[in-house]
Amino acid sequence: MGDKGGEMSDKPDFPQGSSRWRDRARIAHQTVRANPTGAAVLKVIIGALGAVVVAIGILLIPLPGPGWLIVIGGLAIWAIEFVWARHLLQFTKDKVRGWTEWVTRQSLLVRLLIGLAGLVFVAAVLITTLRYSLGINVVSQAWGYVSAR
Repeated sequence: MGDKGGEMSDKPDFPQGSSRWRDRARIAHQTVRANPTGAAVLKVIIGALGAVVVAIGILLIPLPGPGWLIVIGGLAIWAIEFVWARHLLQFTKDKVRGWTEWVTRQSLLVRLLIGLAGLVFVAAVLITTLRYSLGINVVSQAWGYVSAR
């Protein structure tokens, strides 16, 4: 029990920097896992939820937007219950951190070129997606607009 300002509290002390919500979620998770049936049900629920999130993320990867971020979110859901997912998530975090550190060490010109390459890639994906999924040829429409003016 904690002593805050001379008063005794009926709530347990939590480590500095720890969130009460996270601690309560951890305790609830451990309580459910203590029961064999609860552990099996939890594995199935976490597995299915993670699979749905990963599948949605994979579908969104070719489109501009947070496809990879959603896949990593699904991996984080799986990491709650599966050790292999925890290792893969840590590997991914290490690689992203390494990439970020490498980019920040580069000159402004190199960072601008990396950003430009990213924009060109996203534009190409968007143009291809519009053309083959909706039948809209953005390039020919833009060319027709420019040549008519």
